[in-house]
Amino acid sequence: MAKAKRRLPWKWLAVGAGALLLLVAARLLPIADWIQRFREWISGLGPAGGVLYGIVYVVAALLFVPGLVLTLGAGFLFGFVWGTLIVSAASTTAAALAFLIARYVARSRIEKLARKNPKFGAIDRAIEQSGWKVVALLRLSPLIPFSISNYLYGLTAVRFGPYVLASWIAMLPATFLYVYLGAAGKTLGQGRERSPWEWALLGLGLAATLAVTILLTRLARKELAKDRVARKDTVD
Repeated sequence: MAKAKRRLPWKWLAVGAGALLLLVAARLLPIADWIQRFREWISGLGPAGGVLYGIVYVVAALLFVPGLVLTLGAGFLFGFVWGTLIVSAASTTAAALAFLIARYVARSRIEKLARKNPKFGAIDRAIEQSGWKVVALLRLSPLIPFSISNYLYGLTAVRFGPYVLASWIAMLPATFLYVYLGAAGKTLGQGRERSPWEWALLGLGLAATLAVTILLTRLARKELAKDRVARKDTVD
């Protein structure tokens, strides 16, 4: 317990560092020009622009590319609402495709990958007993990176429909947070003067989104801990 309390919140430090780097880059580099050109190109494609970005997101996730940068980029390029819709659809699609690939196409290869991950056995046993509930909790408080976990879930006993629904809902809080950070980075990097009310609303929105995400993550960890204790008592 003492060791866990001393552990630094690396995930949130990484998010903060990413947001800070985004703001610094927006100030020091001609990112505004680059983004403007990219936005003009995307706008010229119409709705296909968002679809194209979503396809790139799906392919990247299937190839184990971390999605944080693409999620921040969606907020930066498309704004909070459209960025959230694009990332939510793309991440859920990637999760579904990786699950199906692991279950029906490349099961033997994914099983070799699973044997190398010491956490998979515990996750497999937990999902066998509690199903989609454990998937949702692990999405809120991930023990395994997103791209890898999508394949590993395909080896478990969870059914496809509940898995996709639980993944979609449980991934929304983190999607809101990262897309909001990307959209906020764009707003702060535009260079115009803002009123105190605008700064206050921006800060309040960021604080509220971050607080909800942290709260849900902590609740998920507590529920996972309870589930482990319950399963241990059952075995004993």
